[in-house]
Amino acid sequence: MMFTKALVAATLATLTTALPQPTVVRRQGGSGVTIQNNMDSEVYAWSVTNSVSQMHTLSAGGGSYNEPFQTNSNGGGVSIKLSTNQDQTDVLQFEYTPSGETIFWDMSCIDMDRDSSTFSKNGFDVSPSQTSEDCPAINCHAGDTDCAEAYLQPKDDHATHGCPIDTSFTVSLGA
Repeated sequence: MMFTKALVAATLATLTTALPQPTVVRRQGGSGVTIQNNMDSEVYAWSVTNSVSQMHTLSAGGGSYNEPFQTNSNGGGVSIKLSTNQDQTDVLQFEYTPSGETIFWDMSCIDMDRDSSTFSKNGFDVSPSQTSEDCPAINCHAGDTDCAEAYLQPKDDHATHGCPIDTSFTVSLGA
C-alpha cells in the first residue's frame, strides 16, 4: 500500500512538471505604472501575478519604481504590493487588469491597518496620463483612514476604474 501511494505521488509530480507553466506576458507600448515615494521612509514593492517578482526598494524622499503593463497568462490581474516593511505587512496595492482596449485599475487598502499605516498618515494619489469620468485621478489625503476612493473592503467595486489601454499612471506616496 505504501509503495502504491509513493508511485501515485511520483507520477502526479512528473505530470505536474510536464504541464505548461503559466507565464507573465509584458504588454508592448509606453503605458505602465510609476510608483513615486515622497515619504520619509523606504517603501518596498513587489509585482504579483501568478508569481511574485523580486523586491524593489524605493528610497525615502524620491525613490521610484516603474513597471510596464503586464498581462497574467492565467487570466488574473496584476497587483503591485507596497509596504514599508520587507515582510509584506501593512500592504497598499495598485491593482490592474488589461482587457482589450481598457485597463481596469484600483487602489486597495484591504491588507493594511488603515488607522496606523504610514500610507494613511502620509496619503497617496493616482494620476492617470489622461482623465475622464471613467478614468479619474484619485486622492486619499494624509490622515484619511476611510478614503472612499480606494477599496476598504472586498465589495467596494465603485473604486474600480477603466481607462484607455494607452494610459500611464503615477502613484504618489506621501502626495
